[in-house]
Amino acid sequence: MKKFIVAGCLVVAALAGCATSPNPAPTSLQIQSFQTKEFETTKTIAFGSVLSVFQDLGYIVQSADKDTGFITAASPTTNKTGFWQAMGGVASSGQTKATAFVEEMRPGYVRVRLNFVNTRSNSSAYGQSRNEDTPILDPKAYQVAFEKIDDAVFVRKGAATTGQN
Repeated sequence: MKKFIVAGCLVVAALAGCATSPNPAPTSLQIQSFQTKEFETTKTIAFGSVLSVFQDLGYIVQSADKDTGFITAASPTTNKTGFWQAMGGVASSGQTKATAFVEEMRPGYVRVRLNFVNTRSNSSAYGQSRNEDTPILDPKAYQVAFEKIDDAVFVRKGAATTGQN
C-alpha cells in the first residue's frame, strides 16, 4: 500500500512540474502589431470606413475628427450584475470603448490603429463605486474589425470610382 501512495505522490509531483505557466503579457510592440493595419486608400475613405464599421458593430461614436484622424466610440452600457453581487447590494455595469487613429503614411496609403477596452463599473448601496478598465488583447478581435474595415474600404473605393461617393 505504501508503494502505491509513494508512486502516486511521485506522479502528482511530476505532473505539477510539467504545468505550463500562463501566457506572458504581450509586449507593446506585439500589441501595436495586431492593433495596426495599413490600407491602400485615401485617408477620407479609410476614416469613413472606420466610422461606418464602428456604427455597424453597435458603437456610439462620441467624437470624430478627420483632420487629426482620431475617433472615439463606446458600446451601449449593459448590466453585468451577477447573482452574488446582487445579494451583496452591488450593481455592476459595463461597456466596450474603442478608439481609432487614421493617418496617411504616404500618398495612397493609410495606417489605422484600433484600441478596444472593456470597462466595468461597480457601485454599492452605500455609495461606494469602483471602475475597472481592461484592455482587449486578443488579436482575433482586431483581425475581425480590420476585415470589416477592409470590406468597407473596398465598397467605398468602388463607389468613389463610379462617382457615387
